[in-house]
Amino acid sequence: MHDARFFQTTRGKIVTALRRRRSASAVDLAGEFGLSANAVRQQLVTLERDGYVAERSVRRGRTKPTLEYSLTDGAEALFPQRYDRMLGAVLREVKSSFGSSALETVIAKIGTREAEKYRSKLTAPDSKGRAIELAALLQKNGVEADVVETASGTIELREHNCPYAKTVGEHPEVCSIIHTVLHDTVSPQAKQVESLATGGSACRFEIAAGPNTAHP
Repeated sequence: MHDARFFQTTRGKIVTALRRRRSASAVDLAGEFGLSANAVRQQLVTLERDGYVAERSVRRGRTKPTLEYSLTDGAEALFPQRYDRMLGAVLREVKSSFGSSALETVIAKIGTREAEKYRSKLTAPDSKGRAIELAALLQKNGVEADVVETASGTIELREHNCPYAKTVGEHPEVCSIIHTVLHDTVSPQAKQVESLATGGSACRFEIAAGPNTAHP
């Protein structure tokens, strides 16, 4: 696992983009970062040498095949790990010793505490701005998150990876943490419409655009 500074480098940004995009060419990535394709290729060569990136030839329309790059399974080690096994064991013990209601209480308190931490750092007056700020804070904690505005005007916050992925299968209550954070910091109307835990390509949360109505 690299520290947070790695993800501020060009190589780290490429890794993060490939995780979000699934695959991309050097030209695609160059356009995203405002770099030359050759500069991106140099970084990709290093990442491929280190076993974090693989290339494949893809035909796009009638043009000649294009080389696209994607992350290997080994690239997961680059991202912050949250020690899922230990967390799962702790939650299992809480549930076994004190019951399901105690587990729900513990997770609810964690969600409230996380919301308080994030709320103090959000300053935008509307839900879209606060969602963008929250996504940036989540990224600093190893969650690849972004905000998209759909054609209908709905704001979506999307998480492309989950730091608790291995724990959620046994303890779906853990998902309530991000629900509480969104409810208390961005909008009480935030609604999850897709989940990584159930096979989705991302955790997507719909957020109605408008003034901030989250808890003060």
